[in-house]
Amino acid sequence: MRRGYCLWFLFVVLIVLVQTFSKQTALLAQSSLSEQVQVAPPGHGTPLASTSAEQLEQTADLMRAKKSYLDAIDYYKAAMAKSPNNSRLYNKAGIVELELQRYREAGKDFSRAIKAERQSADAYNNLGVVYYLEKKNGKALKEYKKAIQLSSTSASFYSNLAAAYFSRKEFEAATVAYAKALQLDPEIFEHTSVNGVAGRISSPQDQAHYDYVVAGLYSKMGNITRSLEYLRRCMEEGYKDVQDVYKDPEFAALRNDARFATLMASRPAAIPE
Repeated sequence: MRRGYCLWFLFVVLIVLVQTFSKQTALLAQSSLSEQVQVAPPGHGTPLASTSAEQLEQTADLMRAKKSYLDAIDYYKAAMAKSPNNSRLYNKAGIVELELQRYREAGKDFSRAIKAERQSADAYNNLGVVYYLEKKNGKALKEYKKAIQLSSTSASFYSNLAAAYFSRKEFEAATVAYAKALQLDPEIFEHTSVNGVAGRISSPQDQAHYDYVVAGLYSKMGNITRSLEYLRRCMEEGYKDVQDVYKDPEFAALRNDARFATLMASRPAAIPE
């Protein structure tokens, strides 16, 4: 009888110990999870309510660099909620919307950026790109000119202005604008700025003509290597008036280079001088 009582007592004690251990384990797990939620860095899942606007913006920039555009938009919007009327945030969000080809949303963001800061040259330029991509070249020109009035030393603004002129077949005005862009930045056609975006030549025919014009500009500047590169591009794209290279004055320096003759001889149907 006494032995049975002892066994029963030990059994009860064991159950109590198991229950106590289980409760402590659960509390520790809950505490650990709480700590993880509190210290979880931005950039993982939903933006945290406790994160500052600056941290949210930095995370959005990181997502944008990784091309995680939808995540970037979420973080920019979260930052905007904490820092309203922030022109920089609207401008960055608009650039991401452009990457997603959401032209209407991008236009709204750039317009808000301008409303928040009337001196934002990048926002005017970027709104111009939206109009350009929507084939509203007249409106694009107006925005580009506003951007240039605010920042006359930005090569990308002149390059975009030239692209709009190019699309309107105003080639003389386009060439002048391209020349100004190259004067400000000889590498302008090889990169874009962080806060400003560049309009792209959409038509294959216009792209070939564009490359021919740029080749001539580089030749006139004395950058023969870069000139040959763009001349080769326009030939590969099937520019039908490439034979004009033998008479156009801007190519005078290029015609004296032995590499020019080699390049022209490589054409399927080379036209002699």
